[in-house]
Amino acid sequence: MKYKKLTFTSLLAIGLIYLCVGVAWFLLGGAISFRTSDRSGPLAREVVQSWGPELRQMHPEAWYQAPSGQEGGQAVRIESSDIDVKFQFEPVRKGLLWYRSYAMQFQANYRIPNPTPIAQTVYVSFRLPSADASYNGFRFDLEGSESDDVIPKQGLITQVVVIPAESSVPLVVAYETRGLNRWDYSLGNAPRVRDFKLSMTTDFAKIDFPVGTASPTSRQRQGKGWALAWDYPDVIGAQPIAMDMPKVLNAGPVASRISFFAPVSLLFFFAVLLILGSVSGINLHPMNYFFLAAGCFAFQLLFAYTVDIFPLHFCFLLSAAVSIALVCGYLHAVAGKRLTRIALPAQLIYMILFSYSFFFDGLSGLTITVGAIGTLAVLMIATAKVDWSEVFVFRRARKVGFPPPMPEV
Repeated sequence: MKYKKLTFTSLLAIGLIYLCVGVAWFLLGGAISFRTSDRSGPLAREVVQSWGPELRQMHPEAWYQAPSGQEGGQAVRIESSDIDVKFQFEPVRKGLLWYRSYAMQFQANYRIPNPTPIAQTVYVSFRLPSADASYNGFRFDLEGSESDDVIPKQGLITQVVVIPAESSVPLVVAYETRGLNRWDYSLGNAPRVRDFKLSMTTDFAKIDFPVGTASPTSRQRQGKGWALAWDYPDVIGAQPIAMDMPKVLNAGPVASRISFFAPVSLLFFFAVLLILGSVSGINLHPMNYFFLAAGCFAFQLLFAYTVDIFPLHFCFLLSAAVSIALVCGYLHAVAGKRLTRIALPAQLIYMILFSYSFFFDGLSGLTITVGAIGTLAVLMIATAKVDWSEVFVFRRARKVGFPPPMPEV
């Protein structure tokens, strides 16, 4: 079988085109990263001002004056705690980033004891999650306290109540607020917690408990979310309780990662076209590869500048369709159906599927590895019986011919 020769000069030209397009992709990825980071700071401040910061609710503290206590005060362990928290995940999009904002309702019923045999004047302190957040429907009811008009100072409420000997009074706290990224409930420095229960309801299924926090003692699916509970009858050294809001796919980081890794995709795409095209006797001119590279580059370029206007998946599908139309339409016009049948699946796998793997954390490396091994297997099978000396030839070798025949005497 005769093959159309592919010269070494053509390979150098194609390699130069590849390097130039690779530099263009790196510049595009850098521009997207700059756009994302340059605006992330001001946008994050806007979101915090509108929705509030990360929230960390502290366990209430109580103490009474006692000469034997530390610094003249004796700590009082909260007798019981029954807390109910409800979350509604409401992410907010600003520019190329999504911010994991949420709304929550907090209601807690505590009992503040007086363990001594005489009546005590007990000081009860409750710190709000943040002094910068706003609280709707705020309620702080401490039975027997002197004032019903509670106003926090720097996010801290301190009330005084007289509790009879060996008895307790209820404390009810409730509010609605909004926060960002995660919510914590800290038990502070309490060495021992008794009769503590926290119930949490979410409207999202992807729950995550940050490192260093306690897992729930029970969990149950409820609608689209979960009903979680932390039930501590008697615990020493209880860990804090926290909920991390679900991760949201951010357009800016995804677009920049796709651009930075696009040269890897193009390398596979060009390799398949070069090898299978040469074996089929269809060798394209380097200028053809220039236009093919430009058509592939159009995918990331269009995607990068539409993701801050339209939904992420719509932009990806639109950009992929435009790039496929450019590349395959051009190949069909240049080389007909034969090479287009090779280019179409190659572009779908290397340029589209590889790029889509960046939508999922931890799958991009595995996808590229599997694609590389699969490509190697296909090319090895397709070219196992090829005589490569018939396919590739140096330009100098082409000029060498046989001597003319000797004239007959």
